[in-house]
Amino acid sequence: MKHSPGFLALVNAARKRVKECGIADVRARLDRGERFHFVDVREDCEFCIDRAAGARHIGRGVLERDVETLMPEKDAPIVLYCGGGYRSALAAEVLGRMGYSRVISMDGGWRAWTERGLPTEKK
Repeated sequence: MKHSPGFLALVNAARKRVKECGIADVRARLDRGERFHFVDVREDCEFCIDRAAGARHIGRGVLERDVETLMPEKDAPIVLYCGGGYRSALAAEVLGRMGYSRVISMDGGWRAWTERGLPTEKK
């Protein structure tokens, strides 16, 4: 998908302010059994088709509204992903502004996850 210049400018600005990690980093954390919230911020229709194994869903459109109820511990580690790492960077920035201190955006998102053949699950 071709992204608009304004959207890309927002994402690039957010990426300067948030922490990002690669697919391999997330996989290593999962393999070590680390406890963290692994959150898919894609749209409902995307998540319903398939998702990274073990991920929970909080869609980008309702994240700010629902996150404090679903994840009240603001110091809990959180890894966010979306389709390609753009929406998750924006979501990570917002969560940081809401007081969440250990939020990471997974660069490459769902696309990179599936290209690597990492575990997925269907509803």
